[in-house]
Amino acid sequence: MSFSQESAETFALQALAWLAGNEDLLPVFLGATGASAQDLRDNAGDPAFLAAVLDFLMMDDAWVIGFCDTLRVPYDRPMQARIALPGGQQVSWT
Repeated sequence: MSFSQESAETFALQALAWLAGNEDLLPVFLGATGASAQDLRDNAGDPAFLAAVLDFLMMDDAWVIGFCDTLRVPYDRPMQARIALPGGQQVSWT
């Protein structure tokens, strides 16, 4: 599946919603990014912020699996969506 930027943003918003509803993982995201709960609301429409959400999610296979299982989508979807967002072609996987 190939994402347009708009469909990738929609997918990343789903990831953000999943993250916001995860009591264990949300504090890790906030701590890692320095973002506040208000920042999540304020930046939900920013493609670069949404890209950062997917970057964070893809840091751990268990997070990807949990998110994708919730949405019932293939495990490579976050990576495919990330490619369609700003900086996606420059992601270093090392």
